[in-house]
Amino acid sequence: MNKSELIDAMAADAGITKAAAKLALESFLGNVGGTLKKGGRVSLVGFGSWSVSARAARDGRNPQTGKTIQIAAKNVVKFKAGAELEGAVN
Repeated sequence: MNKSELIDAMAADAGITKAAAKLALESFLGNVGGTLKKGGRVSLVGFGSWSVSARAARDGRNPQTGKTIQIAAKNVVKFKAGAELEGAVN
């Protein structure tokens, strides 16, 4: 399912226009991204939670040349599925 298909499904399920569903989805994504950018955590009980984790700098290897390269440190987003979501796919 892509973004436009999700918007269509949200509009049909909620009985709202596609424009309203698009605004709701964009608001959700913006708020999740903004919270994570501030270092916060977003948790939806039963669905899952998003958090930010720091990944340390490390040495890597260029697969074409075999030469060692330095990979910079960065923050990564982690998602942990909730019990209801895990139960729905199993």
